[in-house]
Amino acid sequence: MSRARSGGRSSLRSDRVTEDDRAAARRLVLRHGWNAVAYQILNPGMRLWFSHARDAVVGYASYAHVRVIAGAPVCAPERLDAVATELEEDAERHGERVLFFGAGERLEHVYAVRRDHCLVPLGAQPVWEPAEWPGIVRGKASLRAQLNRARNKGVHVDEWPAARARGSPTLRAVLDEWLRTRGLPPLGFLVTPDLLDDLDDRRVFVATRGADVVAFLIGTPVPARHGWLVEEWPRTRAAPNGTTHSLVDAAMRAFADGGSRYVTLGLAPLARRADDGLRGQPAWLRMTLRWVRAHGRRFYNFGGLEAFKASLQPMRWEPVYAIAPEGRITPWMLRAVAGAFSHGAPELLVARALASAARDELGRVGRRVRAIRR
Repeated sequence: MSRARSGGRSSLRSDRVTEDDRAAARRLVLRHGWNAVAYQILNPGMRLWFSHARDAVVGYASYAHVRVIAGAPVCAPERLDAVATELEEDAERHGERVLFFGAGERLEHVYAVRRDHCLVPLGAQPVWEPAEWPGIVRGKASLRAQLNRARNKGVHVDEWPAARARGSPTLRAVLDEWLRTRGLPPLGFLVTPDLLDDLDDRRVFVATRGADVVAFLIGTPVPARHGWLVEEWPRTRAAPNGTTHSLVDAAMRAFADGGSRYVTLGLAPLARRADDGLRGQPAWLRMTLRWVRAHGRRFYNFGGLEAFKASLQPMRWEPVYAIAPEGRITPWMLRAVAGAFSHGAPELLVARALASAARDELGRVGRRVRAIRR
């Protein structure tokens, strides 16, 4: 841990998160967590920073002298501006800069009037009021068709208590199979894939077909909005079409029964719904983000993820931002974001992803050759 002086008082940066740190952060998240990713600052590998008043916490990863912040400071809304300023001053004393990644409209409003920072749209996240979900299903034939497909194939969804789901070898096998189908190696920061040992405040919905578990969904609390983030929904190759829709349907109805008023499936990165916000951004940044969206599908299907979330008929889309200092975002800062997600040099992440893509392509070619020879 390290401390930085601020007006005679000290803020605290925790390079190694202790149980006491995590417990203090959890209390703040359960009281003030408004950003959709607020609870994710408790995920493994996240560093923590506390304000000098001990009434605010930030989760972050450091790379290349940049603190990449998960969402926004977790604190009372009237403290947001002051805490963000204290955080930036503390980072400057340590020779670092602050980049907020995944900030929502509260922090956007704080920085929108300031000329010393720039806001860059990262994408958008779909939002529902869970009480309205049954009406959405009744009004959308394609959604009902997906639910019927899964039902006709014998898919059934139940909520598992944390004690049953935690560390379950069956659920872990589903997760492991799903991860093997991804184009990228396992990442961290806001996309930590293995949450099965950290389910205390989360809810788990499990899809079975006969005796087999074919998919599951994890809901993570967004306490200050009386809501939930659907954080992940891994599935096996054996899961019939409509299985994920069935998981979302069961979760929405359970959230509504519990009085929740907000549900999101999280960020759709580079969503076309955020394209208008790219106007006025540097040409190099617009070109980079559009190139990644167009050509990065081998590693991450940005368009497919957005289309799936849109198929669930969200009631609205919330813009999600990166907020960078000095009125501009630089390639160096983008590299820091990649480093935060990849636990190290992003060039190694790209190399591993290319190697994985090459193996997949060779496998497809081999299967075609064998099919022709038959």
